This record gives sequence, C-alpha cells and structure tokens, in this order.
Amino acid sequence: MPFTDRLIALAIVAVWGFNFVVIKWGVAGVPPFLLGALRFACAASVGLLFVRRPKLPWRALAAYGLTVGFGQFAFLFSAIKAGMPASLASIVLQSQAFFTLLLGALWLGERFSAAQLAGLVVGSGGLLLIGLSSGQSLPLSGLLLTLAGAVCWATSNLVVRRIVSHGSAPDMLSLVVYSSLMPILPFLAMWALFEAPTTDWSAVLTLKSAAAVAYLALVATLFGYGQWSRLLSRHSANVVAPYSLLVPFFGVLSASLFLGERLSSLQLAGGALLVVGLAIGSLGQRLLARLRGVNT
Repeated sequence: MPFTDRLIALAIVAVWGFNFVVIKWGVAGVPPFLLGALRFACAASVGLLFVRRPKLPWRALAAYGLTVGFGQFAFLFSAIKAGMPASLASIVLQSQAFFTLLLGALWLGERFSAAQLAGLVVGSGGLLLIGLSSGQSLPLSGLLLTLAGAVCWATSNLVVRRIVSHGSAPDMLSLVVYSSLMPILPFLAMWALFEAPTTDWSAVLTLKSAAAVAYLALVATLFGYGQWSRLLSRHSANVVAPYSLLVPFFGVLSASLFLGERLSSLQLAGGALLVVGLAIGSLGQRLLARLRGVNT
C-alpha cells in the first residue's frame, strides 16, 4: 500500500475513534433517538446528491439499514447516554467481530478457523474483565447496551455476506448512503414515544449539537466510508481491514484528551485482551500460513 493510502487509512480510523467522543458530546444535548434520526437524515440528504443507488432490492437496503443503522446506533447512543465511557465503548463495540463469527456459525453454518477460535477465547476473556469492572464508572446497563449494538453490527455483516453470496458486490459507500434512509423513521418513532416530552430544544438547537450531527453524518459516515471504499477498491481486504484494529486506540486516546476519561487497570487489561483477540482472529490465519510457507 502506498504511503499516502496508509495515511488515509490512519485518518479514517482516527475519525472513527474520535466518533465516540463526538457521540458523548452529542447525547449531552440531543436525546439519543433524535440524534440518530438527525445523523442519518443528514447523511442521506447529502450523500444522495453524489452517490448512485446500488443495484440491490430495497429489502436488502432495509435489512442492512435497520441492523447497522438503527439497531447498532440506537443501542450505542443509548449506552453512552446511560454513562458508558466513550473509551470503553470504542473497545467493546469491536466485539462485533466475535458476534459475527458466532452468528455466522448459527445462521450460515460457517466454521471457525483455529485462529478465529483462539481470538474468540482471548477476546471473551477481555470482555469478562471489562464486565467485572462494572460499577459506578461503568454502568452495567451501558455495557449491555453496547454489546447489543455490537450484535446488531454483526447481524449487518451477515446481511452483507448474504448479498454478496447472491452475486452482488455493492460499493460500501452507496450501500451506507441509501441504507441511511431506513433508520430515519424508526428513530423518529422511538423519539416520539420515549423522548419527545422531555426534549430540551434549547440544548438541541445549539452550535455544539449541530456540529456533532455534522461530524457523525458527514465526517464519520460519508468521509469515513467513502475513503474506506476507495481503499478497498485499490487494495485487497486483508491489507485494508487490519487498520480497523486501531479504532479502539484512537477512541481511548481521544476520550483521554478531550473528555479526561481514565480506564481502571482491570478495564485496561480487558480492553487489551479484547484487541489482542481481534488481532489473533483477523491476522492469525495469515501468520500461520506464512510460517508454514517458511518452514516448507
């Protein structure tokens, strides 16, 4: 990968890591469900001007949009509103990789490789340590909501696999933009049911809230996925995907610098184990293959 593309990959994961800090700022003034509606309405209204619709049926777009868009972010925004630290959210949400393995085995009959199984075991140990640290600084409700968001993200991964298995390989940016239409009404319905009576419009209609929505929609979504799609069009997935392992690093760093968050020793150990598990699962098979090649 050329040096400029490496810099772009690092910029993307830095943007996605900082995303958790922006969510924390966003839900401080905007109720979680309303924030979700505004995020996807903004992303769709801008993205539709520049991106062609993928050649997919609307049911496929709905399945993806309702899992990765509504499901993931309804739980994640609610988790951070409930007190989930942004730094830990950036780590725990990556457990979607393990849930993808588990759901893939149950839904699609996929089998684990030895490296994936080892990564799953190590990562589960990390989640256990984080769970044991739940208390005043880590509400259990926030942890469980974040894990629910990870399950929804994992489900969306399987939706994409089903789409690809039927002969379609959509550009990720076009998939993200057009599927952004799907969560808007569910988010608005949930806002009307649960948040409308207590919404403080003086906090919603501020420059800080507008900046949070703009960042989530335009920077994290359109820039992030747009450039990620560009990298995937130029390089193989196994070259680009490992950069996503750096999202928790930038998430923890950003939360420390901008929110003053500090993880306990148990949370640090759990987070490190989770990231190591992710690395083993995604890179272990390649390393084993290389070692076999060297030995032969």
